[in-house]
Order: sequence, then C-alpha cells, then structure tokens
Amino acid sequence: MAKGITKRAEDYSKWYIDVVQKAEMADHSPVKGCMIIRPTGYGIWEKIQQHLDRMFKETGHVNAYFPLLIPESFLKKEAEHVEGFAPECATVTHGGGKKLEEPLVIRPTSETIIWDAYRNWIGSYRDLPLLINQWANVCRWEMRTRLFLRTTEFLWQEGHTAHASHEEAEEETYKMVQVYKTFAEKFMAMPVLVGRKTEAEKFAGALHTYCIEGLMQDGKALQAGTSHHLGQNFAKAFDVQFQDKDEQRKYVHGSSWGVSTRLIGGMIMTHSDDNGLVVPPKLSPRPVVIVPIYRKDDEKELVLNKAREITASWDPLFFYLDDRDQYKPGKKFNEWELKGIPVRIEIGPRDVESGEVIVARRDTGEKVSMPMDGLLEKLEALLDDIQDNLFKIAKQRLEDNTHTVDSYDEYKARVKDGGFFRVFLDHANPKVEEQMQTDTKSTVRCIPFDAPEEEGPCMITGVLCKSRVIAAQSY
Repeated sequence: MAKGITKRAEDYSKWYIDVVQKAEMADHSPVKGCMIIRPTGYGIWEKIQQHLDRMFKETGHVNAYFPLLIPESFLKKEAEHVEGFAPECATVTHGGGKKLEEPLVIRPTSETIIWDAYRNWIGSYRDLPLLINQWANVCRWEMRTRLFLRTTEFLWQEGHTAHASHEEAEEETYKMVQVYKTFAEKFMAMPVLVGRKTEAEKFAGALHTYCIEGLMQDGKALQAGTSHHLGQNFAKAFDVQFQDKDEQRKYVHGSSWGVSTRLIGGMIMTHSDDNGLVVPPKLSPRPVVIVPIYRKDDEKELVLNKAREITASWDPLFFYLDDRDQYKPGKKFNEWELKGIPVRIEIGPRDVESGEVIVARRDTGEKVSMPMDGLLEKLEALLDDIQDNLFKIAKQRLEDNTHTVDSYDEYKARVKDGGFFRVFLDHANPKVEEQMQTDTKSTVRCIPFDAPEEEGPCMITGVLCKSRVIAAQSY
C-alpha cells in the first residue's frame, strides 16, 4: 500500500480522495466546492477530449462556443427546465460596479442560450440537421461536493442538435448514448449498462433521457453520460421554426447530450488500488515512463545515451524519460506507480550490456525482461493487453455484482452492500420511486435497452410490470 493512502476496505471515500490528491490529480479550490485540476488530471481530460472529439466529428458534428453568461429570462422560458435547475443556479447581479438591469445566470447547461441562437440560424429544412457540440465549463451550486464526481464548477462537453422530425431527433439521441458506451468501454475500460431513465430521473425539459451507468469498486453506480430527446420543448419556448419541404412552418425537434470530468472520477474508482492511481493506457498522456539507473557519471552517460538511442524514433507523447538527478530510482518507481503510469521501463548499465530492459506493468505489478530490439512493438502489444485486462476485470466485477431480486425485504437488506439489482418496480408511479429512495437511499439507474421481456409484480406495490429495471445506490 502506498504511503498516505487509506485502504479501500477501511474507508472507500477517504481512499478515493487520497488517490486523487496523492497522485496529484486535483486540489480543492479556495472557493468551496470548486477544484483545481492539476497537470496529471488535466492530461487525462485532454485524452478524453481527444478521443471523444474525434468520435463526434466522425458522426458529423462540429464544435462551436456559446457564452458563459445567460440572461435569467431565458431559463424561465421552458418551465420544466427552470424548475429543474433553479436551485443549482449561480446568478450575477452586478457588473462594472453597477446593478445589472437583468441578472445573468452562470450556465448550468446551455440549452437556452443555444436555442435562442438557433432561432436565427434555422429557416428552412435545408438548414437541418444542425449538429453542434461545445467543450466548456458549467456551474451548478452543489451542496455536497467531491473532487471530479460532483463539483460546483466542472468541465464537460455538451452536444445540441436540431432536426426536422421526431424520428431524426430520436435517432440522434440513441446514437450518441451508444457513442458514450463505446468510449467508456473501449477507452476507459469501464463496462456500462445502457438504458432509459425513468420519468422521475430524466433531464428537466426532455421527453426522455438515455444514459450509461458504471459500477464502481464499492458497488455504487455512477451515471457517466446522458443523452436527451428534447422533442419540440425548447424549439417552442424559443420559437425555432423552419419551412419544411411541404412549405409548412414547423417547430424543429432537438436533442442534447453530455459527459464531464466526472468520467475521471469513474476511471479512478473503476481501476485504481491501494497503491494509487491506475490509468488505462488509452487515457494515459504518456503511457510509458523510462527510469534510468546509475551510480557514477560514466554510467549515467552510458544509460541515458542508450535510452535516447532506443527512443529516437518514438512519438515523444508515448513516453517520458525521467532523468531527474534529484531523486533516486526507488522514489521514481513509487511516484509513477502512484500516478498510475501503465508501463515502467528500468534500464541500468547491466541492461545496456545485455541488450534487454526490465518492464513493469502497473495493472498486475508483473516485471519481465524485454530485448531492446523491437521494443516499441512489444510495448504497444503490452499496452493493448493491459487495456484489455483492465476491462476484463471490471466486466467480471459488474457481472458478479448484478443480482436479480423479487422481494422488497431482500432488496432492502442487500442494496446497502452494493451492486446492480434487477427488480420489478412500478416506475410509472413517482411515489413508488420516492418510497424506495427514502427506504434504501437507492434509485432506479435505468431501464436497460437489452432487458429481456418478462412480467412480474412490482416489489413494492404488486402492480404488474412489463420488464425489470436496474436499481442501486449511487454517486
């Protein structure tokens, strides 16, 4: 166990914060509830941006940027939306030493200001679909915060699209939650369940919401991404109409979708251990670190020259040569293990002589010798294996901790110990969900897309249900 990190088994919440801070991922800000993202954490966010941005553009989306400040009146135009976000809004009332004529809300999300712009951009069916994403920060006045998982200010992306028909907007909504699923599993090595939120849990102002849900090591669920079918709600609120092919004026149909720096918290809680951070290779800013080992100046020159010779043709963002003289190799080993670097290479005078290096993998701790010739190809194969192994472990954990329960008494007894629970619940009745949340501090996470057809009585009311939902305690 790394020095200064609480064991997961002793206090999972404390372990998480210890990992974030000891691995130099983030610090608390002077403003309560905000965070400072340090280079280690921000480098991972850049990798998330890089991969997701490509996936968005491959599906036809383009990036834009909209203002941070939103006129307060905009939020009031969509009743359900303002009701959902009003408690979380931060408002600017003064600027330039004077009271503003209209208060400005620091964006909690950007539907309102974006749909105001779309009114000016959309006039004909030829202008559709409009597929725009923005990378931005938002502010939600959270009462209980935790680094990366829930903060007052956080970074995210938010896609906002406009379509000519309900069917096209639905296709977009479904497509983007599948993009999130692919990203979570392929790049984060985090298996997820995909499904629809209940009416009580959907986004304020949407017809319905789709989501991906991960299961953390402590058995709690984490909502990792959402995609919302907005219908014509925002188009009607902001009078966004287009002339269709039949020459009739019609309101457009919308969607919005987003993920945030919460993904980093999900990555930490899915893979990390008592020795610190574990980063999937595809999210590591530099997946390989080389630690030279020497005692004398002539050994230093020999080892460093060989390391530079080996890596001369490598992508400089693939590796980091830790040639800092002020730290001994043992301290470097501990630092890079704590920071979760997927692969560490050790090279000393004897290794130079033998033509081999020692390679240590972070996920298993295993060390092996590898020849210097063809080392890059072997490392790339090893990184792929680490990525696959992390996903395999997490997938098995999810499967082992997904339970089918029919009795409410059994559910109440077991849900506190963690896991996903497949249950029959009358989710059409919001009072049933409220009772479950009051009794167990758990919620319906989603109605899975792949849920088999089966009927059974609601575990609380006995009302006949057509399918099971996934319930769990969550972050």
